[in-house]
Amino acid sequence: MVERLAPGAWPTPRRIATLSVHTSPLEQPGTGDAGGMNVYIVEVSKRLAERGVEVEIFTRATTSELPAVVEMTPGVRVRHITAGPYEGLAKEDLPSQLCAFANGVLRAEAARPPGYYDLIHSHYWLSGQVGWLARERWGVPHVHTAHTLGKVKNRLIAAGDRPEPKARLIGEEQVISESDRLVANTRFEAQDLVAGYDADPARLSVVQPGVDLDRFRPGIADRARLGLPADGQVIAFVGRIQPLKGPEVLIAALAALLRRDPGANVTVVICGGPSGTGLDRPTSLMELAASLGVSHAVRFLPPQTGADLAALYRSADLVAVPSHSESFGLVALEAQACGTPVVAAAVGGLVTAVRDGASGALVDGHDPDDWARILHRVLYAPGLRGRLSDGAVAHAAGFSWDRTADGLIEVYREAVTEHRRMIAARLDAAGVPW
Repeated sequence: MVERLAPGAWPTPRRIATLSVHTSPLEQPGTGDAGGMNVYIVEVSKRLAERGVEVEIFTRATTSELPAVVEMTPGVRVRHITAGPYEGLAKEDLPSQLCAFANGVLRAEAARPPGYYDLIHSHYWLSGQVGWLARERWGVPHVHTAHTLGKVKNRLIAAGDRPEPKARLIGEEQVISESDRLVANTRFEAQDLVAGYDADPARLSVVQPGVDLDRFRPGIADRARLGLPADGQVIAFVGRIQPLKGPEVLIAALAALLRRDPGANVTVVICGGPSGTGLDRPTSLMELAASLGVSHAVRFLPPQTGADLAALYRSADLVAVPSHSESFGLVALEAQACGTPVVAAAVGGLVTAVRDGASGALVDGHDPDDWARILHRVLYAPGLRGRLSDGAVAHAAGFSWDRTADGLIEVYREAVTEHRRMIAARLDAAGVPW
């Protein structure tokens, strides 16, 4: 029976199925395919559960040792679906396993009482393909968040990187066309969805990601904890090691900075693991540093978590985010919440995540000399870094995962309401009483 709804009586979904095919929220961000999207799903799911919305996250099993279901936190379950070999399957190979993954998702739902899930929220285009099918089978609305867009990445492609394949571009077009609601991280991403994919603005909402303000906050720098030099200036890069993220830009900028000011005592810290096309040459950054004569000033750290990641942000004098494309840039927000200014490329969501001149600096392009000039100014201009540090904390305070979760709930309510009204209209047209 379809419930008659008074105007404005938008129901909150009881349970949602969250789809994350290619990366699990249980994986460590900063290596492989795990990154900001993992953090987003974890933080949002926890807060949805706190608001009484149960979340079941479907992701691909990557080892036979994983239990079928893991309770991540009360009200949030992670369900591992077997789809293809556990290991040795790159993200580019996953389209061939979408049928197997979809089968696992549908079987899990079939074991539940009818109408168990009220809504599907898919993340990334691979998950969107599965959400498209499940929507038709379950008769529930489908909300999609792209996180990254193939056409945007190809337009801003880094030198030496591989363009996104046509199969992805077509798959994204299908998902964007068939989703009941689209969630963009920023207004710039919303513009890309409309201009590049002909998305319907009426089905598009902007809900900005947040930052964990309890974990990431100003504190005392503890460089010894991470084995960093006690003296001099530290510039940190945090993220996956691949051309898209631009770590080679920072190393080249370091070389340019030291040519500009040979007496500068600067260390660049690269924190992360190889990913994507970065797996082709996992030692490429070390080789680049050696060829530019700056190996002595570059340190490499594995991905850090929790308190160690916050300690890295606090120990740095600034954080660099030289990405060629970025849907938002959670690293920039986390660093600023710790009081560390950010120098970032003026691309995508970084234009929102960093307030140019107030919480950090935005750089047009990726020319190492331009980066060196701005990095040097932020580090050494009298009083500038201190002012930007204060501005960074104030800017980051405007973002929170609670606000993100509340925004998503509003999108969910609209999607559920419109879906039920559509069903009611069809029943009325068919003369079926309800």
